[in-house]
Amino acid sequence: MALTKNQRRLRIKNRIRKVISGTGERPRLAVYRSNKEIYAQIVDDVTGKTLAAASSRDKDIASAKGNKSEKAALVGKAVAEKAVKAGIETIAFDRGGYLYHGRVKSLADGAREGGLKF
Repeated sequence: MALTKNQRRLRIKNRIRKVISGTGERPRLAVYRSNKEIYAQIVDDVTGKTLAAASSRDKDIASAKGNKSEKAALVGKAVAEKAVKAGIETIAFDRGGYLYHGRVKSLADGAREGGLKF
């Protein structure tokens, strides 16, 4: 039985989430990528709270010129700025079952530029 792309991604995501879990000291940077937009949130899995979030639908990023990868880098920088304001410096990167390539990679690079360590 052949798996759909999404079923395959969810399998990979579950395999990643077995290993990666966000704590208070080292929360998880979760990435969700749709065909049009990209979303990132920093999550403390112990308390179940989202500490910071950003997406390509935010007003300042949506109005920016550029392709989807460039906007993903802006999302990474935005979530990093919010995290640093909240006192978060080190995170665990959760690529959400997506390949570390393209938009996901540029979001990670943007987050590193913004001051996050992972």
